[in-house]
Amino acid sequence: MHKYIPTTKKDKEEMLKEIGCESVDRLFDDIPEDVKFKGDLNIGNSLSELEIRKHMGNLSSKNKTINDLTCFLGAGAYDHYIPSVVDHVISRSEFYTAYTPYQAEISQGTLQTIFEFQSLICNLTGMDVANASVYDGATAIAEGAITAVLSTRKNEIVISKTVHPEYRKVLKTYAKAQDLDVIEVDDDNGTTDIDKLKESVSDNTAAVIVQHPNFFGLLEDVEEIEKITHSAKKAKFMVSVDPISLGILKSPGEYGADIVVGEGQSLGNNLNFGGPYLGFMATTKKLMRKLPGRIVGETKDKDGNRAFVLTLQAREQHIRREKATSNICSNQALNALAATVYLTALGKKGIREVAVNSAKNAHYAFDKITESGKYKPLFNKPFFKEFPITSDVPSDKLNSELLENNILGGYKLGKDYPQYSNSTLYCVTEKRTKEEIDKLSEVLEGIK
Repeated sequence: MHKYIPTTKKDKEEMLKEIGCESVDRLFDDIPEDVKFKGDLNIGNSLSELEIRKHMGNLSSKNKTINDLTCFLGAGAYDHYIPSVVDHVISRSEFYTAYTPYQAEISQGTLQTIFEFQSLICNLTGMDVANASVYDGATAIAEGAITAVLSTRKNEIVISKTVHPEYRKVLKTYAKAQDLDVIEVDDDNGTTDIDKLKESVSDNTAAVIVQHPNFFGLLEDVEEIEKITHSAKKAKFMVSVDPISLGILKSPGEYGADIVVGEGQSLGNNLNFGGPYLGFMATTKKLMRKLPGRIVGETKDKDGNRAFVLTLQAREQHIRREKATSNICSNQALNALAATVYLTALGKKGIREVAVNSAKNAHYAFDKITESGKYKPLFNKPFFKEFPITSDVPSDKLNSELLENNILGGYKLGKDYPQYSNSTLYCVTEKRTKEEIDKLSEVLEGIK
């Protein structure tokens, strides 16, 4: 992998000669003339390494990143500390340039990292088996719903409106193509309306989906929701979780979840302007053969040495198309490796420390912002690291003023929840200092 590869005129001539082609244009002879682009692309002249570095630097400087701003924005992507060992490992060329293991017998290193990722996700969620992996938290929910449908042979999905709005949109897109019915359940003061949930669950329900902590950062009554779900024959209880929260909250396996999904970005992956991320999915053993993607297993080779194989491959490229559970054709192996290194480096105590410090910082920020009474809590319920605040000042104005003070403000809830206009969702992780939180509060107090 090189940042700059110079290609001279002589290099081009030698490459064309090697492949027996007289010109670059001849490489495109198969394209009909009437659709072929005529003229030159407007990309400017070639640049030297020094010139291109300066040009790209000028372009990138137009963006503001979390290196320039103090981040209080969450809503599905989180600014957690990433130990330097994560980048050190994933930058190794054998990992950085590797794609998905089609020839498993020669991909032992890749297979082992995926196996370790699966094992860590199982430990974290308290579930029996995990795959590796799906694209992001949104597709994880959609694929989890299809897993439930395949298992129950029912076509109705019940999902709380406290689940991430974008995740619900992706689910609806998948559901439309699969002729599935998606029933959304309203919130009651920030958490799933239990009475409406009871009314929505029926004998045709394949899965009930909630997020815990939910999109507002609040803790759902997952044990009560589990009872309601399993009161319907064969219905599966699916929970979307913040993996960091599992450092202090009960694991989904402890409260009876059948399918656990989530966004793994917070596990050692940068914000990356929105991607790539990775979705994780774990289930009970009963649902193992309905999982999309791949499952790597441990075995021994002919000499008795520890080895790894693709144990289950329920995708359309590996088995009869009509028997496939999914068309997930890529796994996020490099992102999953980052999560594996992160979880290994921190261990049980480290994950708990991140979760505890995030919660402490968030509650300090909540108290600080609301102490004067100018800003009020939107809900009065337990939360983890995110909380919504309401005021008479529009969210857009708040965020604009904060940005002028080099602070990346919260998420405008009115965008997805019109009933909560002028409400902003703030996120506080273990990275935020007392001074940064105090400055946030100070700037907010000064906004008229």
